[in-house]
Amino acid sequence: MAGLGAPELFLVLIIVIVLFGAGRVSRLGGELGSAIREFRKGLQGPDEDNKSSKTPQPPQQ
Repeated sequence: MAGLGAPELFLVLIIVIVLFGAGRVSRLGGELGSAIREFRKGLQGPDEDNKSSKTPQPPQQ
C-alpha cells in the first residue's frame, strides 16, 4: 500500500479548507495543539509534582 506523500497531503489540506473554511481549520488546529500540550503535561506532571512537594528532611545526627 502506498504512503501519503507531500502532494497527497497538500490535496487533502486544500479539500479540508474548502469544506470547513480556514477559520474553523485554524481553530481546530489550535485546540489540537493545546490538547497535545496538556496530555504531555499530564504525563510528566506527577513526577514534577513529587520533586517540588518534597518536604525538607531534618539533618541526621
